[in-house]
Amino acid sequence: MLQYIFRRFLVALSVMLTVAVVSFMLLHLSGDLAASIAGAEANAAAVEEVRVQYGLNRPLAAQFFDWLWSALHLDFGRSFFFQNTVMELIGERLPITLKLGAVSLLLAVSVAIPLGVLAAVYRDTWIDRLALMVAVVGQAMPNFWFALTLILLFAVGLHWLPVAGNTTWQHFVLPAVALGYYAMPSLMRLTRAGMLDVLGADYIRTARAKGLSPARVVFKHALRNAIIPVVALAAVELGFMLGGSVVIESVYSMQGLGQLAWDSISRNDYPVVQAVVLIIAVFYIGLTFLADVFNAALDPRMRTR
Repeated sequence: MLQYIFRRFLVALSVMLTVAVVSFMLLHLSGDLAASIAGAEANAAAVEEVRVQYGLNRPLAAQFFDWLWSALHLDFGRSFFFQNTVMELIGERLPITLKLGAVSLLLAVSVAIPLGVLAAVYRDTWIDRLALMVAVVGQAMPNFWFALTLILLFAVGLHWLPVAGNTTWQHFVLPAVALGYYAMPSLMRLTRAGMLDVLGADYIRTARAKGLSPARVVFKHALRNAIIPVVALAAVELGFMLGGSVVIESVYSMQGLGQLAWDSISRNDYPVVQAVVLIIAVFYIGLTFLADVFNAALDPRMRTR
């Protein structure tokens, strides 16, 4: 088990380093950062002064290693627009995004797993077809359109929930539903597929032959094995939610990490953009690593991969 964890940890570190290199290079190759910082009306002398001030005249490799060394010490510099340190901005915004992602995943899992189990148990019935229809609609519908529809229905039409903000728990309901519904179809379909495979196994037939109740067969014996790939997918979906919160937070004007990323991109605030990309990637990779370890603990066969 320890060897498996060490191997997965090395893979996670290599992916993090790759993300850091790619994000740094893409941002620096997107244009002249000094000209963007100085502004459209700045002359050549002003642009050159900015380039020297921020060290953009140094070799790209030197800039990258300096940035990476500072990032390892949680020092991402200062924001060009907000004039605060990047870590102060992230410290203010990250809890909102994490709370939104956690609530969204909880909603998605709470609906997807029971629906997937019901679809598998009542295969080829109207329950199965209804569950699959819900999944297809969720996969086909753009999450920003669904978010706007929820605003029109529950905020503008019924006045049940607020339109925008993040100060109370009511402000998280519509964004969490919009973000959770986007992740629910894949979780539901994987649960259904896993349950269908497990329900046809020999040990399930043996459990039924022993006279165990249908509920005990399904939830204690079948779901325990069928849920293993769902755990890994749930971790991946949470990473997608943290990265995909840019759209939802923009629609609902939530001052989270996604909204910070959007504002920083539109204002060429590249220290903030670099930090947000790296932090979201670290969360995504870390969640995937933890899911792999958890799955290996549940299924010893995975430790040999």
